[in-house]
Amino acid sequence: MSDAHVRLDGVTDTAMDDTTGPGGLTVGAAASHVDVTVRTLHHWDRIGLVRPSGRTSAGYRLYSAADIARIHRVLIYRELGLSLEDIGALLDAPAADMTVPLRQQRAQLLDRISRLQAMVDAVDRMIEAARAGILLSAEEQVAIFGQRWKPSLVAGARERWGDTPQWAQYAERAAGMAAEDWRRTADTITTLEHDLAAAKRAGVRPGSAAANALAERHRASMDAYFTCTLSMQVCLGRSYAADPGFTAYYDAVEPGLTIWLRDIIDANARDRGIDPESATWT
Repeated sequence: MSDAHVRLDGVTDTAMDDTTGPGGLTVGAAASHVDVTVRTLHHWDRIGLVRPSGRTSAGYRLYSAADIARIHRVLIYRELGLSLEDIGALLDAPAADMTVPLRQQRAQLLDRISRLQAMVDAVDRMIEAARAGILLSAEEQVAIFGQRWKPSLVAGARERWGDTPQWAQYAERAAGMAAEDWRRTADTITTLEHDLAAAKRAGVRPGSAAANALAERHRASMDAYFTCTLSMQVCLGRSYAADPGFTAYYDAVEPGLTIWLRDIIDANARDRGIDPESATWT
């Protein structure tokens, strides 16, 4: 039975293309050999990128060894990110000229590698920040935050809030902070603690305008790390009072400061419509 007769009987071109001809590989066999689709090879033939060297008597494409080698070169250049138009120009360029686009592509690949490595480094920092809470050694933390600072406080905070979206937000911000950023943060906290201690010594009452302003400054200091609602701030204030480590830290600034800070946070929240007794981490 001839090829022409088979085609008239309704067998598709693709079915016939899945055979191997005596003058090379048919399109189906070539596609399978190089792991691309028949449609892809048809397209590359139409645009002149890879044209088969031969044809069967029935007109089917036959790909020689040289054609297959050209397909492999196309696939390599595609992997490098070149467009089909650029690949065609590159394949047909004189040997002396082919290094120009390759050098350009190499430079682009190196730039892409550099950007991807920077992204990997940023992700690594975020992972470490989520794990450690702060990307500073214990010695660096004490040097920046002062002798009263206990690095264990960070571990305690991670244990308490590590599975919350706020901790993830904190880790994202902490990952981008260098030692100098932490020093500025420490200066802000030190100033706030000094003002809190001075207000307590002066007898400033929770719920007063001055106390509410200080409570808002405290909440703003938390906003540097994550979006802190009034309800969340109440939870923080109560956790300070319940945690011996935080109590020792604040009371070292001013005796009784931990409870006073909790009270001014509660009073400020109450004035703004939040019931401290039913506040939740939301």
